[in-house]
Parts: sequence; C-alpha cells; structure tokens
Amino acid sequence: MTRQNQGLSESVSSQLDTWNRSNVLDLDDFSRSEVETVFEVTDTMQEVLSERTPRIPDLQSQTVVNLFYEPSTRTRTSFERAAKIMSADTINVSGSGSSVEKGESLIDTVRTLESMGTRVIVMRHRQAGAPYLASRHVQTSIINGGDGAHAHPTQALIDLYTIRNKLGAIEGLKVVIVGDILHSRVARSNIWGLVCMGAKVTLCAPLTLLHNDFLLAYKEVEGHLNVEPELDLALEDADVIMTLRLQEERQKQGLLPSIREYIKYYQINSERLRKAKPHALLLHPGPVMEGIEISTDVSRSTNSVIDEQVENGVAIRMALLHLVAGD
Repeated sequence: MTRQNQGLSESVSSQLDTWNRSNVLDLDDFSRSEVETVFEVTDTMQEVLSERTPRIPDLQSQTVVNLFYEPSTRTRTSFERAAKIMSADTINVSGSGSSVEKGESLIDTVRTLESMGTRVIVMRHRQAGAPYLASRHVQTSIINGGDGAHAHPTQALIDLYTIRNKLGAIEGLKVVIVGDILHSRVARSNIWGLVCMGAKVTLCAPLTLLHNDFLLAYKEVEGHLNVEPELDLALEDADVIMTLRLQEERQKQGLLPSIREYIKYYQINSERLRKAKPHALLLHPGPVMEGIEISTDVSRSTNSVIDEQVENGVAIRMALLHLVAGD
C-alpha cells in the first residue's frame, strides 16, 4: 500500500503524542522535543516527496488559506505546494484587491475566513504581532509566515533542519549570523531555535544594525549568545554561517554609509570563508543578492546549502500543516 493510499497516520502517530499546538507563531516557546517532532515528521514528508507523484490525503476536504499582506514568492508558493500535495483546497488572498483595501480589519478578515470553513490560515503581515492578534479571535489554526521584523518560524525551522541534515546534530555548533540582524525576522526566530537546540550563536553586524535594545529580548539565553562586530573574528572556527539579506531601505535611512562599505567589511567571500571550519555550511534565507552579502563564487561553492534550504521548505511546511491540522 502506498503512502498516497494510507496517509501518514501510522508513520507519525507516535510524534503526535507530544504535540499540542494548534498555532505556530514563533520558536521562542518551543521545546527541543517539539522541534525534534517537526524534524521527524519532516523526514516522513521527504519520503513522500521522493515518490514519482507525491500525494497524500491528510488534509483532504480541508481548506488552507494563504493570507499575505506582503508580497512573497518562496513562502507562499512553498505553503501552496505543501497543502496541495496533502490534498487540501488552497486559496491565496492578498492585501491588494481584497476587502482589506475597503477598510476591513484583520480580525474581520480572519473571522470571515473561519466562517467559510478554513482549517488553516498561513499569514504574512507587515505589522509585528498580527498573527498573535488573529489567533486570539479564531479557532482556525494560524501559521506565521512572517510578521514585520518580529518572527519567521517556518524559515527558521527550515534552517535548523538543513543544518541537522548536513552536520548530523545542532548541539554544540558555532553558528554565526551576519548582516541586518536588527530588522531580520529570520534572525530573531533562528536565535530562539538554535539556542533551544544547543548551538552557540554569534551575531555579527554593523553596530547600527545591532544594538542593545535588540539584545534585551534575549537576556534569558545570553550565555549562549555572543556579539562580535568584527567579521574576521566572528568567523573563526564557525560551523555554520548564516547570511541575511541587506535591505536597501536601511542605507536610505542612513544606517549604512554605503553598499560598498558594507561589502568591504561584511561580505562573505572566499578569503573570509577560510577563517571558518573547512566544511562550514553557508545559509541564506533568500533572495540572495550575489556580490553584496555573498560573493558569487562562495554562493555557488560546495559550502553553500542555499538550494537545499529551498528544497527542504516544502517538507517542513507539510510537516507543520500535518501537525496543526492533519488527520
């Protein structure tokens, strides 16, 4: 009997015994066992994806809505494919061209979607905290697809899963996060996830993009978190280098002297990569601006697992859909 016929209920039932979340809003309250449960279910989803015509009935007759108030390609498309493979009906709703433009509130929108029988809402919103607000007003499961500069838990889980698959474990690794940390929802969720799984995290950025107000949120894990503004020093003996997208609006706000200055001091190039361990992994949440955050030769080197991050995205999101709404 193929997985398409039997679903996943037998193969992941043991993992569900430890799962009691109906929403995925961030990783700051995840336990290690919960992260490991996501990984175990993702392993099973990878088996499904390896089949010639992947299809399972876990969300059959269920509706998954992608409610995106900001543009997205990777996250929205990844969730849409994940839901379709799991036999769900999928609907994409954007802020433009919808009732939002007519003044409908977020609460009104999610309540309307719930009234239509929606089982899961994947939400991206420009305002930090919007998915939390929505989750307090509906029983429908909410998965945070990115809220402002606050959190992006599904991308962080993709990153953690990619590291675990390539290096075998996350415990004890030195992970360096480089770039616009202050405004990065990916970095914030990754800090919680990496520390939860036992990694030592070093943050490296211009001081205008990483200041004390940011670090106050992580006081409870400060023993696992280090700040080193000098990139060459930060990269010494690194097992993983996670670069972040440099957003042009930061330069316009005067937070950076120039792109050329940033490249000079913070670009990951072949010379700097040699300061890390020989087989250090290079990650980037995308989209990559080659020649700015990472030199072209490094982004296409054997150290880079950027393509694998994208490939793992569908399986991680299938796992989360299964955990919050599966049969």
